[in-house]
Amino acid sequence: MHQPFEGSQAIWMDCGIHAREWIAPAFCQYFVRQILQTYKTDAKMEAMMTNMDFYITPVLNIDGYMFSWKNSSTRLWRKNRSPGPSGDCYGTDLNRNFDANWGTIRVSSDCNSDIYPGRGPISEPEAQAVTYFVGSRKEDFLCFLTIHSYGQLLLIPYGHPDFTASNYDELMKVGEEAAEAILKVHGKTYRVGTSPAVLYPNSGSSRDWARMQDIPLTFTFELRDNGTYGFELPQEEIQPTCEEAYSGALHIITYAHDKTFNGAAATAAALWTTLLALGVHLM
Repeated sequence: MHQPFEGSQAIWMDCGIHAREWIAPAFCQYFVRQILQTYKTDAKMEAMMTNMDFYITPVLNIDGYMFSWKNSSTRLWRKNRSPGPSGDCYGTDLNRNFDANWGTIRVSSDCNSDIYPGRGPISEPEAQAVTYFVGSRKEDFLCFLTIHSYGQLLLIPYGHPDFTASNYDELMKVGEEAAEAILKVHGKTYRVGTSPAVLYPNSGSSRDWARMQDIPLTFTFELRDNGTYGFELPQEEIQPTCEEAYSGALHIITYAHDKTFNGAAATAAALWTTLLALGVHLM
């Protein structure tokens, strides 16, 4: 959100990778508004926005999103709008297109399917853009959040059941704390776990790709609800959904910030203490 500089730490958030998940772009816009307003009066937010660059993509799948607004028959469109290999079908599931165990589980070779993963890993321009931008400075990113709906879940890597994140315990701890923060806002329960454990196995997700780039804190948010309205969340639920998700996302981002910057400060203080002790001893 501020002028970036080489080597600065960063946070990534994207919304709307799946066209029909309209609550996700609404949340990204809400998130930006909240941090900009809070920055003016809250010292903690000011510190985080000073220390870190925030990269927020409100609608990652813009072509698919616009198509889902066309009429009632397109409302539940999920994929992007790239032509399929046969020329008579459209769309790739962008959250199956990343180079993370691509094409290995819960995908379909039928390009008419909602879970068609594309012609190959990173075949789609949207996935290419994220891969290039984030991947080119992956050592700077502390956190990668991708926002979806629905199901009220916080998903951690990996989607493939044969793989476990090296920092699984940390991800579960931070995720459960974020779920507690969400619960306190409007009483909604979010389950935390890997996709195979609490939803279904998958491959080629942006979350898994980000963790494979050694970005330590990578989460998928599945926002409201639990299936009553599904993707067609009523208007009156937009605001409370955004409020509770903001609380959960803020917890994860604050954790990432404090682990990095408070830890660095403590290390520097310890170093100075050691140097001073040596200096006194040498004198």
